[in-house]
Amino acid sequence: MLEDYPKYIKSCFKLAEKGKGFVSPNPLVGAVLVKNGKVIGKGFHKKYGSAHAEVNAIKNATENFEGSTLYCNLEPCCHTNKKTPPCVPLIIQNKINKVVISNLDPNKDVNGKGISQLRNAGIEVISGILEDEGRELNKFYFKYIKKKLPYITLKIAQSVDGKISESRNKQTWLTGKESIKYVHKLRSEYDAVLVGANTIKIDDPQLNVREVNGRNPVRISIDGKLSIPFNSKILNPVDPEKTWVFTSKNVDEKKIKILEERGIKIFKIGSAGQNKLDIKKILKILAEQKITSLLVEGGANIFSQFVEQDLFDEIIILQAPKILGKGVTLFNTKALKKLQLLSVNKLGKDVKLVYGKKFSD
Repeated sequence: MLEDYPKYIKSCFKLAEKGKGFVSPNPLVGAVLVKNGKVIGKGFHKKYGSAHAEVNAIKNATENFEGSTLYCNLEPCCHTNKKTPPCVPLIIQNKINKVVISNLDPNKDVNGKGISQLRNAGIEVISGILEDEGRELNKFYFKYIKKKLPYITLKIAQSVDGKISESRNKQTWLTGKESIKYVHKLRSEYDAVLVGANTIKIDDPQLNVREVNGRNPVRISIDGKLSIPFNSKILNPVDPEKTWVFTSKNVDEKKIKILEERGIKIFKIGSAGQNKLDIKKILKILAEQKITSLLVEGGANIFSQFVEQDLFDEIIILQAPKILGKGVTLFNTKALKKLQLLSVNKLGKDVKLVYGKKFSD
């Protein structure tokens, strides 16, 4: 029944979320099989290269699913140039009666073609159920496929009076343990996390996931002079292949060799003027490396470059109940006028504010 469509699509969303941090560059997908008003099978895409949600829902079915309805938050795939077989033939073969989806797949190899194949086989297809929510769930995937760039979130911790630190050369702890745990959860869901060289020199962050269970992101530093101390935690991780450093083309080759021998990935790129590396070029390289989402964690100079060039999709501000009085301030730019406040939540004594742009095709 029509009134049941949103209920089951919401179940697909919940299932799909279980794949966060593991399926990239694929989308998050959940699937539910319903027969005579009863859920008979559920599944989700667990990790990149593994079975798709529809396959898992059919595999997990507790009874004969001939004549059932398949709910899925994304259009079933029909292309063959990938690791796993297409889902559409399996749906047809198993005589599923109806398919209800939230979003069409923006991938040109699928977009509308999966639906057409199902309809040509006599299967009823309903699309557009909770479409906005479905797009929000897969915002990383939609941006990556449509723009060939990662979805970019700036994560900023600041005081009530808008300061991110007491000075550019001193580490300043602002937020509480609840916010720290939240940041680790964020890291586990993003493909990569990025900071500037100055942040590493001052804070010496690990940029990994410790406070929650989850996958470590790729750790990225922008360091035009390759000036990061070689004993920094980011340059001595247990998984060096997940540390990437972007530097200038004229940097000391001896330094590069030392880091590459540790297993660290070095990218040499040109500047965009004022001795700053070309951020747009960095983002294109990340997309080529199948990085679909990027969490930018600082510092002030890096934040300013992303904001001034309008190279972000979302800003998360973690506001601590502290007043610094003096210190480093951000946000004196026109780019922020395009933002809308999406949500406000408490994290212990801190306040989390999420700002975003309206999605555009």
